[in-house]
Amino acid sequence: MAYKVLAVDDEEPILELISHHLAKEGFDVISVKTGKDAIKKCLDEYPDLVLLDLILPDIHGLDVAKVLRANDTTKHIPIIMVTAKGDETDVVVGLEVGADDYITKPFSPKVLIARIKATLRKHRMAEEKNTINVGDLVILIKEHEAYWKGKKISLTSTEFKVLTCLARRPNWVFTRYQIVDMVHGEDYAVTDRSVDVLIASIRKKLCDAGELIETVRGVGYKLKAKE
Repeated sequence: MAYKVLAVDDEEPILELISHHLAKEGFDVISVKTGKDAIKKCLDEYPDLVLLDLILPDIHGLDVAKVLRANDTTKHIPIIMVTAKGDETDVVVGLEVGADDYITKPFSPKVLIARIKATLRKHRMAEEKNTINVGDLVILIKEHEAYWKGKKISLTSTEFKVLTCLARRPNWVFTRYQIVDMVHGEDYAVTDRSVDVLIASIRKKLCDAGELIETVRGVGYKLKAKE
């Protein structure tokens, strides 16, 4: 599956240059000319990377980056900022607001592609360490967040820990006491009923995904996943 790159620039020749060279490298390229369109495309299509020019006709690229970083849906999308030579202040501020890299105009298409590949590679490695995927369930460890089909699930700290433990070993049956030990440590006083209430709460918050957590009668619980 090809990586999807959103190119944001108000100059048509630059967009055509980017699209041509990225398409040759197997990327799926989406092009927009304004900050508002960039934000909308990110929310609608969730690209794998955003190539963001700073000088746009409506919203400055720095402000676009701030909006993307502040939104739960888009805050993890890597951003490479494009700036004119000498705009050091913009570069520094851009990195501070969450840009992953920057490139100066005029740029070499080969250098641009190398930067994009390096950023995607670094992002993928970080995600692999930080992310648990079980089908449409995504758990982000560092961010302490869980998503089902892209929609954020509101969990308490204890619920998040339990769901994470189950998701780390899908289809593995955990006893009630193992679940408690994973969350609170050994020798924590608990009843079967308290664990059942906790699991019921997680299921409710998972809505249509609640059936993923299966009760194994007489033993405990497991998170179902396709073999």
